Amino acid sequence: MQPDMRIRLILAFLATVMTLWASERADSVSVGIVTCYPGADVYQLEGHTALHISGRIDGRPVDKVVNYGLFDFAAPNFVYRFVKGETDYWCGEGIWPLFVQSYAREGRRVVEHPVEMDSAQTARLLALLDENLQPQNRVYRYNYVKDNCATRPLRIVEIALGDSIHLVPAPEYGGTFREVMRRHHANYPWYQFGIDLALGSGVDYPISPRESSFAPTVLERQLDGATVGGRPLTGGAVTVYPGEGDGSAALGPTPWYATPLAAGWALLALTAAMSARDLRRRRTTRWFDALLFGVYGLAGLVLTFLIFVSQHEATSPNWLYLWLNPLCLTVPCLIWLKKFNKIVISYQFINFALILTMAVAWPFTGQSGNAAFIPLAGCDLLRSATYMIVNRKTADTGRNRKAGSGKA
Repeated sequence: MQPDMRIRLILAFLATVMTLWASERADSVSVGIVTCYPGADVYQLEGHTALHISGRIDGRPVDKVVNYGLFDFAAPNFVYRFVKGETDYWCGEGIWPLFVQSYAREGRRVVEHPVEMDSAQTARLLALLDENLQPQNRVYRYNYVKDNCATRPLRIVEIALGDSIHLVPAPEYGGTFREVMRRHHANYPWYQFGIDLALGSGVDYPISPRESSFAPTVLERQLDGATVGGRPLTGGAVTVYPGEGDGSAALGPTPWYATPLAAGWALLALTAAMSARDLRRRRTTRWFDALLFGVYGLAGLVLTFLIFVSQHEATSPNWLYLWLNPLCLTVPCLIWLKKFNKIVISYQFINFALILTMAVAWPFTGQSGNAAFIPLAGCDLLRSATYMIVNRKTADTGRNRKAGSGKA
């Protein structure tokens, strides 16, 4: 027998032994996809997904949880890196009873869907998880809607099964990424306002049932009817901890008067009053314009960073940039000096035109806006118009005075 043939036979024998060992190793192991319902913090509003591994491995009892949602707020530059799109999450494992207790203390429902897997599939899953948990592999680049704590467990189970998982639609959570977010953030209007400000049209296209599973609570609803290879993926839902009330520990609704929309209309009413006063006395209130356009300019700087620097794919294009951009800072910087008056007037004319352009073009951009943007953009539009009218009247008055002096 040739030496290379002997080597091949030995390798084949070892592979067979390893496969049999892995199958025996996984014979008494069960796998469940776990859903933890929403909590009160903003990063908990879509819930959480993990994998529950229980049974015996190599003769030892195992009851652990593996999840891909670990992060550290205290990590250096965490907020900056998150905004820039360079947030690193990692895969970790913990003790199952302690995991459940941590959610029970917050009153959050915990539901498990046992996955229908044979011993070979379970063995592949265990091997994949062991590989993911290695120090050199456990860190991954987190993406809020494409690669997170819900998409990773589903994908690794799919790989272990060796076939595509078909998820049924969750009718109440269809539409776009932004619409799914809004349903989860209904009681947190200021948080959703920030999302609508920061994220452009990249989250406004129709998504598939698989894409909508980025939210753990949506995935939980889809698992009941999910199939793989024409058979059910799971054996049905098992409530591990019932939770309090509806199983969600999220806060109650925000009072209407404390919402961004109410604040926007209140600001528009104040702006209208200031503009009426300025038109009567033919003089603009510079401190008000400096404050208003200063805030808009700072928002424009944030959008500039998100659009041109951040690696988040959903932050560009953002059509709000026609309204909120660093040019807004022209007003607070130059309005105090008369020699820059022509520059400020030119800016106000351009700004007025850009806001009107945005209003006309918005239905064709594909981007969904927050209702509070309407009164806030209205404040901008009104102050630009007021500035142009007042300064035109002032210029006309000055010319008339000069003409009168010449006749005398």
